[in-house]
Amino acid sequence: MSDRVTRKGKNQVQKEEPKQTKKQKVQKESYDIGQLQDIAHQLRIHSIEMTIASNSGHPTSCASMAEIMGVLFFTKAGMHYNPKDPGNFGNDRFVLSKGHAAPILYAAWSMAGYIDGTELLNLRKIDSLLEGHPVPKLPFVDVATGSLGQGLSVAGGMAYSSKYLDKINNRYWVLMGDGEIAEGSVWEAAHLASHYKLDNITAIVDVNRLGQSEETSIGHDINVYKKRWEAFGWKTIVIDGHNLNQLTDAFEQCRNVKNQPQVIIAKTFKGKYLEMENKEDWHGKPVPQAQVEFVKKQMKQQGGFTLTPEVPVQIEKPQQSHFTLEVNYGPDAKQSTREAYGKALVGLSKTDANQQIVAVDGDTKNSTFSIKYKEAVPTNFVECFIAEQNMVGWAQGFSCRGKVAFASTFAAFFARGFDQIRMGGVSGSQVKYVGSHAGVSIGEDGPSQMGLEDIAMFRTIPNCVVLYPSDGVSAERAIELVANQKSACYVRMSRPSLPILYSNDEVFQIGKSKILKQNNDDKILLIGGGVTTHEIFKAAKQLSEQDNIHVTVLDLFSVKPIDHDGIINAANKTALKTILVVEDHYQEGGLYEAVSSSLSLNNEVKIHSIHVDKIAKSGTPAQMLSLYHLDAAGIIAKVKSIIQ
Repeated sequence: MSDRVTRKGKNQVQKEEPKQTKKQKVQKESYDIGQLQDIAHQLRIHSIEMTIASNSGHPTSCASMAEIMGVLFFTKAGMHYNPKDPGNFGNDRFVLSKGHAAPILYAAWSMAGYIDGTELLNLRKIDSLLEGHPVPKLPFVDVATGSLGQGLSVAGGMAYSSKYLDKINNRYWVLMGDGEIAEGSVWEAAHLASHYKLDNITAIVDVNRLGQSEETSIGHDINVYKKRWEAFGWKTIVIDGHNLNQLTDAFEQCRNVKNQPQVIIAKTFKGKYLEMENKEDWHGKPVPQAQVEFVKKQMKQQGGFTLTPEVPVQIEKPQQSHFTLEVNYGPDAKQSTREAYGKALVGLSKTDANQQIVAVDGDTKNSTFSIKYKEAVPTNFVECFIAEQNMVGWAQGFSCRGKVAFASTFAAFFARGFDQIRMGGVSGSQVKYVGSHAGVSIGEDGPSQMGLEDIAMFRTIPNCVVLYPSDGVSAERAIELVANQKSACYVRMSRPSLPILYSNDEVFQIGKSKILKQNNDDKILLIGGGVTTHEIFKAAKQLSEQDNIHVTVLDLFSVKPIDHDGIINAANKTALKTILVVEDHYQEGGLYEAVSSSLSLNNEVKIHSIHVDKIAKSGTPAQMLSLYHLDAAGIIAKVKSIIQ
């Protein structure tokens, strides 16, 4: 928390209530509906005042969900949480998927007593944590939202973790706008939550009819929403989203549903109780100050609210283990790095005393070899099927719950989930992404299956480590490194079975490369990664034996952060102070550009490149490497052209 967001009071813990037996009659809770309505109005007023102060924001989007937020935050039917300790691992969690309604989220936490009221007027200011869309700098925010359609996926991963791994009886509440329901990722998430019978997740759809620029495609046709969610296997409840009795009843119903996720379809009106209610062209605009008085006139009580949530038991978040790995390869062994991934996960599980490692996959587990982990630790493997956006979201959800989440699929297919990966970067997510089948070296499957943009993609993610191992030893060590790394990571794996380059006890580090061959009379420096490291090594041997041309061979390993000092030192020791980067990737954003960027201020070292320079096609791995001059023959020819 910054100085500008202050807590009120110390943590308070309430003992867990004894469970009711079947013979006990459950008495329906009664609520002060008048006070709840005034709380909803106060949430509206805060949202108006905050957006006026920042001269930006979405007060009409907040107004449509004010009653929902009132019931969610201030009744026993809604969230069970400790207002003084939003980080309590046993709290119910709330994901505001329609992140543009952030003002009312901050207002609710202020009225609950966590955020000082004066801080609300600092919304969107540079030195405040109350940003325009929620980010996890605040302990009541698990994941950044605002790129619509992603909240339900993250909540799905969290809900699965609580129900099946942590065995915690908390719930996950996801509030979505009706506009974002058009996103395919929502339905990927809806399918998987139903498939895994996540009865601890409740979605609330704020159907206020109006999108950003016009009416949504469905408008107020509530029956369409109802049928769609029912088709995906959800318990579906349709209500008037401004009727507090219906809201409390719906929330109570959801708490009693077993083995089925629930969705509340709430018909609402954008700008409800304001003069611009249900009118277009008010999205993302502050409303006049006069609207504060307009709302106040509809209130019976201003301040002095006494409604509070139910406080759950205090549960501490599990501490992460330190993972170690024993690597064991014979001197003549061959191993694909993708298979080494599965082997490494199994090895790490032996030091995972609290079973914190969770692996998710998109129906490629027999190709990525995450199937090995499923076979060894079936409870901690989750099949997400062919839905990569949701797979990434679920992995982020597991990470939010303190799990070490590995997400694997073909490197090419992560492109489909890039916005989720991007938003994970905004969240500071610590998911470990593992992409197999990288480059043209996969061979016959052709370009649709070849990851040729993946390094570029992951290099753009803030604080994301990018590793590119070249043999079984370095691949297993890469997985060991990222398992202990407190940030997002990407490990690029190859399909071909390759000779072992390193001894089992070789030490690898994030940010460091490896010199495989170096002599005092080397002409140039050759840099590769994965498959091309082996081709460079072959080329170096042939150049030395047949042409008396000596070169330094560097296995890049750590693409980000890159080993600037190691590269420049190796280049400076060559006679020509020249580098040739050989990569199974497009030139844009790949190894060549990573090296060039690192050495951009150096005027002495020249850098050349061999890369995939056109759209690939089908062929054997050897044919593909030859076609793009990535094999030893192509490298030898390029080296000779450089030094002549």
